[in-house]
Amino acid sequence: MTDAYLARIGKLIRDARQHRGWTQSQLAEALGTSQSAVNRIERGNQNISLDMIARIGEALDSEIVSLGYAGPMHLRVVGGRRLSGSIDVKTSKNACVALLCATLLNAGRTTLRRVARIEEVYRILEVLGSIGVRTRWINDGNDLEIVPPAELDLAAMDTEAARRTRSVIMFLGPLLHRMDHFKIPYAGGCDLGTRTVQPHMTALRHFGLEVTATDGTYHAQVDRSVAPTRAIVLTERGDTVTENALLAAARHDGVTVIRNASSNYMVQDLCFFLEELGVRVEGIGTTTLTVHGVATIDRDVDYAPSEDPVEAMSLLAAAVVTESELTIRRVPVEFLEIELAVLEEMGLDHERSPEYPANNGRTRLLDLTVRPSKLRAPIDKIHPMPFPGLNIDNVPFFAAIAAAAQGQTLIHDWVYDNRAIYLTDLNRLGADVKLLDPHRVLVEGPTRWRSAEMMCPPALRPAVVVLLAMMAAEGTSVLRNVYVINRGYEDLAERLNSIGAQIEIFRDI
Repeated sequence: MTDAYLARIGKLIRDARQHRGWTQSQLAEALGTSQSAVNRIERGNQNISLDMIARIGEALDSEIVSLGYAGPMHLRVVGGRRLSGSIDVKTSKNACVALLCATLLNAGRTTLRRVARIEEVYRILEVLGSIGVRTRWINDGNDLEIVPPAELDLAAMDTEAARRTRSVIMFLGPLLHRMDHFKIPYAGGCDLGTRTVQPHMTALRHFGLEVTATDGTYHAQVDRSVAPTRAIVLTERGDTVTENALLAAARHDGVTVIRNASSNYMVQDLCFFLEELGVRVEGIGTTTLTVHGVATIDRDVDYAPSEDPVEAMSLLAAAVVTESELTIRRVPVEFLEIELAVLEEMGLDHERSPEYPANNGRTRLLDLTVRPSKLRAPIDKIHPMPFPGLNIDNVPFFAAIAAAAQGQTLIHDWVYDNRAIYLTDLNRLGADVKLLDPHRVLVEGPTRWRSAEMMCPPALRPAVVVLLAMMAAEGTSVLRNVYVINRGYEDLAERLNSIGAQIEIFRDI
């Protein structure tokens, strides 16, 4: 191998090791070699065999280390198996990425507990690392420590990583307090049709931010003489729009009122975190937030984001479509109450434990046991609404659930331009899903699921819905190129296997 190739391989190994939260010594122990040998490999100063590359890839469970090529990951699913036992809900992906963006407000050290180890988080960490923020996994890789530099180096930003996540748009709110001129790449993420960023710009203009978009980049300029003189009314009650406004208001030395604000789970977690930073937020859980900002934030803080209600809904749907009895622990019930009310109407047999607090001390959790049920289609259509309505990200799971129910269910996904279209992929697995228009599908059940081989839809939640249907289908199915699932779920295949699924991860050679 050439020196340049060895250096490239070494960088890939180092990045994969850091993503797993391992030290060089831990990797060396797994490989049966020395820490100094791992150090030489990562610096590109050690000849390395193909066998050793394969062993490192297996140890790190990383598609990054595969002959130097990041090949796609696929899933082979043996369906028709019943799930059983219990499974814990992981922390919220959407809260974690918002909190990572929020650490840019703080000059001190931030420790986030049980951070979701997912591709979306890794992309944000790559962006933060490229501009000078020090991050490291601690406590056996469960927690994350973030230490910002005195000055950010935005010119060195990893634009490739930034373009692979929509969350980078939330850099605007913190950065407008740190510099007068800056630029960030266009936000990416799921293929869900056109998502306007205009509501972000409208909200942040109250803080003197003006943005022009050219050549795939947002060019930002801040006028320090501009500050909110009246309540900011958001033109869209969106989660990231509200979060961006909160991030801007947190370092504004004064009182900011935000109206038509989202009160969803990730917004509440961000508010709780801002309070740890010394920012007082009134109205948490309502559509009017009053933020008492502070000009300077320099605190060492320790915060535990709450559990993910959308993952909880995913696991609930897995139990329903596989006709299983399953206990889902640490369910953030206040963000699933409408979904559970609809499922009760459909005939879901389930049991709830008494409520208890999450580690943030604020979010209400319970354990939910789901049993095999004879479901019937709901009388009303399934459609999302801002919290406390049915969660936008939970709508796709009702397609799989409706396919298991008796009768016709109308699903109206009005928020996204084309996400409903991806739900017709369930027809490949035996479902009867009719596309009425780009936002509405009619699902006829019950379904006799059948196995199939197919490409993963490019949108996160429909992709998981297809995986759940494969778990219900007798025979062996293959779901190809599941990167989008890894963006939002940590070790989903392994965790489903722990409760009785049979899902094999494989890659093309």
